[in-house]
Amino acid sequence: MKNDIQIQLGKKIQRYRKIRGLSQEKFAELIGIATNTLSSIETGKAFMTAQTLEKITQVLCVTLSELFEFPAKKQNTDIYKQILKKLELIKHDKERLNILYKLINSLL
Repeated sequence: MKNDIQIQLGKKIQRYRKIRGLSQEKFAELIGIATNTLSSIETGKAFMTAQTLEKITQVLCVTLSELFEFPAKKQNTDIYKQILKKLELIKHDKERLNILYKLINSLL
């Protein structure tokens, strides 16, 4: 059964693999597992052994703490409040407000 940690860890491993320019096939070969096993790890459907985890950190040149550091999930209302606080700081800065305005318009 998938759990949130497996999913987040899998996504992070996938992101670091892609940053390093490694295909699933090449990365799986370097860490000594089958490509379909790596796919299951990256999608959060499976977890790995300690030995595989150690090889992953070595090949990706990351620490365990980097892999397992996940941003805290924030509620929409908390995010909105933080945005409003930041806006309050720049409300008199026309240049920054224009940049922000263009950014927001590009998202909509």
